[in-house]
Amino acid sequence: MKILVIIGHPDPESFCSALSHAYIEGAKSKSADIRTINLSQISFDPNLKYGYRKRTELEEALKEAQELISWADHLVIVYPTWWGTMPAILKGFFDRVFLPGFAFRYRKDSPLWDKLLTGKTAHLLVTMDTPSWYNRLIYWQAGHLVMKRNILKFCGIKPVRVTEISSVNALSEKLRTKWLEKVKRLGAKLA
Repeated sequence: MKILVIIGHPDPESFCSALSHAYIEGAKSKSADIRTINLSQISFDPNLKYGYRKRTELEEALKEAQELISWADHLVIVYPTWWGTMPAILKGFFDRVFLPGFAFRYRKDSPLWDKLLTGKTAHLLVTMDTPSWYNRLIYWQAGHLVMKRNILKFCGIKPVRVTEISSVNALSEKLRTKWLEKVKRLGAKLA
C-alpha cells in the first residue's frame, strides 16, 4: 500500500509529530511504501488570495504535495484540534492544494461536482485537550465532520476513519507511550 502521512502541526516537536513517527514505524514494519508531508518544514502562502476567481500559482512544495496525494492509496493526516477544528496551516494547505481540476471539478450549469480523488481512503489522527465525551455531546464533533465530509469525502476520499486522542494536556507519560504504541499498531495493521 502507498501511504502518505501529512503532519499538520506547525511544531516539529509536538505530540502529533511523535504520533506520526509511530504510525510510520508501524507501517514500515509491514513494508508499506510511505511518503510524508510535514507542514512545519515546508514554506507556502496558506491564503487562497483570489478564491477560485483567479489562479494563485502553486509553490514547488504544493506541486509536490499534489503529486504525492495523486500517488497515494491512503492518506493519514495527523493534527491537533484548536478552536474546534484544524490549525490554520493545515486549513491553508487544503485551500491551496485541493483545488478545482485536482481534487474536484464543478459541472457546468449544475449544482453537482465530480470527485477527482475517488479510490483513496484516509485516517485522521487527531489530538485535542477537550475530553472525547464533551467533543461528541457538546461540539457534535464539528471539526471531525468538516475534515471527513466537507473536505475529504467532497473530493471522493472514503472511507475516512478518525482516531481521537483526547485530553492530551492531562496525559501522563505512561498514557502517551500507550498511545504511541497503539498508533504504531494502527500503521502496521493498515499496511
